[in-house]
Formats: sequence, structure tokens, C-alpha cells
Amino acid sequence: MVVAAFVVYCGLCATGRTPQVGEVKHNRLFGPFFARFLVWMIGPIERALVGRVSPNVITALSVVLCAATGVAVALGQLPRAVWLLAFAGTLDVLDGRLARLTGRETPAGALLDSVSDRWGELFVFTGFAWYLHESAWLFAVLAALGASMMVSYTRARAEGLGIEMTGGLMQRAERIVLVCAGTLVAAWVGAGDPAWVAPILGVTMAVCGVASAATAVRRWLLAYRELERRRAVVVVEVPAQGSGRRPAPRPVRDVAIEKQAVSR
Repeated sequence: MVVAAFVVYCGLCATGRTPQVGEVKHNRLFGPFFARFLVWMIGPIERALVGRVSPNVITALSVVLCAATGVAVALGQLPRAVWLLAFAGTLDVLDGRLARLTGRETPAGALLDSVSDRWGELFVFTGFAWYLHESAWLFAVLAALGASMMVSYTRARAEGLGIEMTGGLMQRAERIVLVCAGTLVAAWVGAGDPAWVAPILGVTMAVCGVASAATAVRRWLLAYRELERRRAVVVVEVPAQGSGRRPAPRPVRDVAIEKQAVSR
């Protein structure tokens, strides 16, 4: 069904009848073309739900599907897990669009969406950890889980300090696509030879872990450099006592440290 929809969409674009879907958020890896295709594909569902269903309900349903994905993986039902995770990822896109279309974007909703995404990933990776707990590939799952959390935490911490932090190779959308693709390949190959299931899933988790760690470290370094740059730029002038000379400007951080020392 998805493949057929993509063929139709490509045909429309090739004939100059590209569907108009309005402003679409996208990432660097997939680009605007695939983002517009996804929005176009879920357009009928979006129009049916707008004004009728709260975005928070969609967010909650996405978490439930992630939990169901983890259970399906733990039970070895890999094809079902792929569809559940793909649907959960689609709902993760849909809740934000519904919030924007209905003017219900709020800090509380943003908090719910962000925290729900982390719980959803925790449920999914827990399922893979259970499935692979008797093999050394368990450590790859733990690496993927930890690195994925650090990608989100680094962004949240940077934004809490006033730095807009987006981008990177392995964001949530990329992780969902990678895990779905790896699980689908494992299910397909494993139907002929079950011995290949664990290695394929393990490699998928390892790639997810390495790429997520690289993304987290990159964000960490970018945020650190930006904070240091701002510290060097924002300075204060301390007037000299008993002379007409002014000392060299000092960073705000140094002055704050001196004030803390005096107060102690």
C-alpha cells in the first residue's frame, strides 16, 4: 500500500501535478521530498481528525503503539512489530500537525510530546533487549538506547540554555526508519534461516547506537562552542577606583564568580 502510494506520488510530481501540502518540516537525511510524501499520504486521516480528536490523544496512542511494538519484538513477532512501529511513527508526525492546524500548540503539549517520545523509545528498545538478552548483541541494544536518549537530552539541555539545537544524522525519524528496516530484513531472512535474525537485529542496533552517539557528541560540541563564543562576546566594564583608567573588559562569568566569593 505504501509502495503504491509512493509510486502515485512520484507520478504526480513527474507530470507537474505535485500535491500541495503546505509547509512541511523535514530533516537533512530524508529531505523535503519524502516529508511531503508522508504528509500527503496521511492527509485524509489528518482532515478526518482535525477539530475532532485532541493532539494529546494521538500522542498517547503513539506511546501505546510503541509499547505494543516492544511486546511484539519480545515475543518474536517481528513483522507485526514493524507495522506497529511504523504506525506509531506516523502518529508522532500527525499529533504535531494537528496541534498546529488547530492552534493548540502549547508548552504543555510540547512537554507531553517530547517525554512521550522518550518513553516510546524506551519501550521499543526494551523489547529488543528482551529478544536478544541471551546473546552478546544485548550490548548493542543498550548502546542504541543510551545514545538515543543522549541525542534528545543534549538537545533539551542546549535549548534550556537558549541554543536552538537541531540536525544530525540520527534523529528520531531516522531511528524509526532504521529500526523498521532492520527488523523487516531480519523477519524476511529469518523466515528461511532463523539463525540470521539475532545478527541482523544486532547489527541494526549497533548502527543505531554508533550513529546516535555521533549525533549526540556533535550536538554537545556545537552547543559547548556556542556557549563559549557567547561568553567571550558578552563582557562587562568594571570602572577603576581612584583613576581615570578603565581595566580591560572581563567576561560576565568571571565577575559572577568574584561576587559569589565576596558573598561567602
